[in-house]
Amino acid sequence: MNILHINQYDILDGSAIAAHRLHQGLLNQGINSRLFVGRATTRDDRIAVIPDKFPIATKLNHLLWHLGLNYLTILNTFDIPKHKFYQEADILNFHDILGGYFNYLALPHLTTDKPAVMTLHQMWSFTGHCSFSYECERWKIGCGKCPYPDEYPPIGIDNTHLEWKLKNWIYNRSSLTIVAPSSWLAEQARQSMLNRFPIHHIPNGIDTEAYQPIDSEQCRSLLGIQPGKKVLMFGAIDLNYTRKGGDLLLKAIQSLPESLKAETVLLIIGRGGEAISKVVDIPTVNLGYVSSDRIKSIAFSAADLFIFPTRADNLPLVLQESMACATPMVSFKVGGVPDMVRPGITGYLAEPDNVQDLCNGIIQLLEDEKLKESMSQNCREIALAEYSLELQVKSYLKLYINILQN
Repeated sequence: MNILHINQYDILDGSAIAAHRLHQGLLNQGINSRLFVGRATTRDDRIAVIPDKFPIATKLNHLLWHLGLNYLTILNTFDIPKHKFYQEADILNFHDILGGYFNYLALPHLTTDKPAVMTLHQMWSFTGHCSFSYECERWKIGCGKCPYPDEYPPIGIDNTHLEWKLKNWIYNRSSLTIVAPSSWLAEQARQSMLNRFPIHHIPNGIDTEAYQPIDSEQCRSLLGIQPGKKVLMFGAIDLNYTRKGGDLLLKAIQSLPESLKAETVLLIIGRGGEAISKVVDIPTVNLGYVSSDRIKSIAFSAADLFIFPTRADNLPLVLQESMACATPMVSFKVGGVPDMVRPGITGYLAEPDNVQDLCNGIIQLLEDEKLKESMSQNCREIALAEYSLELQVKSYLKLYINILQN
């Protein structure tokens, strides 16, 4: 069986890492898997970049942005069938088809002769432009009057009703099977224009050997964290990127009791940690961007809690990594987060945007050592039972075979 994954990147962001993990898991099972991407940062004969044969047309995309539409001038997508990766594939698996490398108008052309799966990593595939709609449900009725024109990918003017109609028209001429990694996104898809297709819920998988608990004291020593400290871990992002909620984390930490702040360290991983270190009022250890699974496992294992103050998300990989390393989590009850952050079992779920509730969750789990230890054990057990890479690959292979047989 030959599988071709089509995605914006090879490993540069969350959806790319998820797709690459699936790709690697398939290879581990002896399946011929390849990646066809808009941009690659790794050298691998199984990874190819979609050739940009029409750079002028691609540049015209900026002009179309002023009309409130994205990606429709990209012509390279229509040339994908000429590449040997496409020609040799038995089945296509689309991942992120946004980001300036792919024209969704080509979907009927690409799926005429090849069966295809579309794995959703956000809501963009069925909205009039946005990746996450927050409380807005206008995508159910055709969009228009968009409350979030600056949500990625941003638009110059509100033509969301037209883009919604274009996507609906395209899907009516395409052949797809939909996969949603979270139960929340699967339900959203069933209420959307995608409900004309079969919709399956298959969670992303994680290598539970690469991500596993390591002795906490040893990890803290390696990271230069003093013994006896309480350690909160956070995946840093640009503080201006409001969806990930860095501003909410800062407010929650500021609201902690002074006695607790005096014995707490914030362990930061990811880009943007320097800016957070400057404004947060507790000591920090900033590791910067880390790609190594081993180093990330050390960081998770050093932490008492992983704090994830997101305003909207699908099935965040970082929460899977935290669970696999037996680190309880504190987050908000949004999107697919409750699939993993289960109150009283694996962590604390605060009400969306409620800083005080987030703060209360941090306090409760830091002060209740018995509860935290129980959650830690549950995290690892659930990661093994529900989110292993082997389980994900098995589910995808079953789906691929079923599609090919029918």
